[in-house]
Amino acid sequence: MRSLIVVLGDQLDPESSAFDGFDARHDAVWMAEVASESTHVWSHKARIAIFLSAMRHFHQSIVDRGYPIHYRRLDDPRNLGDLGAELTASCRALAPRKIIVSEPGEYRVRQILESVAAACDVPLEVRIDRHFLSPLEDFRAHASGLKQLRMEFFYREMRSRHRILLDVKGKPIGGKWNFDEENRGSFPKSGPGLLPAPTTFPPDAITDEVIQLVNERFPGHPGKLARFDWPVTPAEAAQALDDFITHRLPLFGQFQDAMWTDQPHLYHSRLSSSLNLKLLNPRMVIERAEKAYLEGHAPLASVEGFIRQIIGWREYVRGVYWQFMPDYLESNVLEAHVPLPSFYWTGDTDMACMRQSLGQTLDFGYAHHIQRLMVTGLYSLLLGVEPRAIHEWYLAIYIDAVEWVELPNVIGMSQFADGGRMSTKPYIASGKYIQRMSNYCSRCRYDPAKSSGENACPFTTLYWDFLFRHETFLYTVPRMEMQLRNITRISVADKATIKGNASLLRSE
Repeated sequence: MRSLIVVLGDQLDPESSAFDGFDARHDAVWMAEVASESTHVWSHKARIAIFLSAMRHFHQSIVDRGYPIHYRRLDDPRNLGDLGAELTASCRALAPRKIIVSEPGEYRVRQILESVAAACDVPLEVRIDRHFLSPLEDFRAHASGLKQLRMEFFYREMRSRHRILLDVKGKPIGGKWNFDEENRGSFPKSGPGLLPAPTTFPPDAITDEVIQLVNERFPGHPGKLARFDWPVTPAEAAQALDDFITHRLPLFGQFQDAMWTDQPHLYHSRLSSSLNLKLLNPRMVIERAEKAYLEGHAPLASVEGFIRQIIGWREYVRGVYWQFMPDYLESNVLEAHVPLPSFYWTGDTDMACMRQSLGQTLDFGYAHHIQRLMVTGLYSLLLGVEPRAIHEWYLAIYIDAVEWVELPNVIGMSQFADGGRMSTKPYIASGKYIQRMSNYCSRCRYDPAKSSGENACPFTTLYWDFLFRHETFLYTVPRMEMQLRNITRISVADKATIKGNASLLRSE
């Protein structure tokens, strides 16, 4: 055999660079479902199911193309249960002259592939991942010589290079690059009103088989599969994109930070899993969003805010991940060492915001970005949870979690464990922020205005305690000045009370 084309579970793109020059007479495709990829973190059942179902659908598309493929199913009694072991066995049996793979999305997986190639004495060719608009070498060039990375500057560079939302003179349409100030709306007291339900994708025969397998093979894993309805093919992902552009994009910007009880999706796209599995090309997503603005279907602020998530944060965090790994995984500038609270796995807590965010996460394997950043992530940051522990929870619990995108968002943006390598300040707030952006607090026993006392909001207590504990360090972070000034109005006695209450929360 000339070449063995390795396709990983998050590389389900038939136009991948790994297939360049493929010759069915001499080459073959290789894929494997292995238990270790679901157990190295305690993965949500929906996360396991979406990967396995999408992989099996992709396998069928490769068969339909007439390509030879070696595919190991999870329920095959010969399955060795480990990616490295399966690939090693195949290399020894097939004796390829070369292993070819598109750039893996996880440092650990790349190490596995390199180890297998070395052990089998087979060259490993790692090809550029064309799914991304910014090759890693371009990001390294962007970062070279910079004392501080800033997503905003990278984003502007990307907009200019790819001529996205620019006028004929190459200037940003609307006169500015960023419309964040227009995209921070909350819902009125009456709520978000009637929203069209997102397009759903009832399980077909392949997905039904996967759901049964996951329930049998991983019964103790978190989450449920009763309402599994995610896109698992490129055709379904394209339908999901159509639905978002038509029904949700026009108000996405205004309400992208808003939250509401029993409304897990609101105006969000539900496209991240399709993008991260490579079922959906980001260029198509950007083109459709830009066209919606140019045709008057969606306002500029919504379209710009959405596109920034794709060519800004998504591409930027990938660059950050590969720029700083593997040391980035161990970042813990704030010296946080509290264990992850057990209720993150059950949703069993009196805090209404956490109960809502965790409950829908366990039901769907999904929460939108503000629930992740300013509810579950904020609480772990304020509490002082070990960054690696909360990282592993996010990687395990969300269906769209692939380490290149999840780890920097958690370690850098959510937990500020990298001390500002990725973002300019820790995203901290008291319970009042959650009250302003949702109706969660109206149904909670805690009062977001109180930092001490029987019904004090844990977020508010821990917010002040966070400022007290990290005051010296935070004075080195320029954007924290205003919040730190508020410390001076708190008496010594009140400080002691807040610190005591925070210690009790950490000991629960």
